[in-house]
Amino acid sequence: MAAKKQNKKKDKKESAGQGFTLNPLVLVQRALQGRMFLTLSFFKRYWVYVVAITVMMLMYISNKYQYQSDKAKLGTLKVMLNNANTDFVAASSNYNSRILESQMKSYIDSMGIDLNISKQPPYKLTSDEK
Repeated sequence: MAAKKQNKKKDKKESAGQGFTLNPLVLVQRALQGRMFLTLSFFKRYWVYVVAITVMMLMYISNKYQYQSDKAKLGTLKVMLNNANTDFVAASSNYNSRILESQMKSYIDSMGIDLNISKQPPYKLTSDEK
């Protein structure tokens, strides 16, 4: 009986030395001693979790990159929209001023008044008396 207990203790010690432990103190001790704490047996035992975590990290990086590129594209589209709105307002005011001018000219012509559009800008008249 005593021999069986000693064999079980030896088996536990051997498997603990070869396997992976989640005890942080043991991991730090192994890292400070220069020993590997991520062994092949760890990857054999937990390969599904390692692959899943790796895939999730890659998806996170991809999602973050996609978000940043979409945000940059949205910024450029906002600038383009502002420029288009400015161009629209300028074209609209130019068009409205021409429409008003042409309507006024046709109204004056229909009245028989001889008025023309001035080629030179108006002058400000000032008096020399002070």
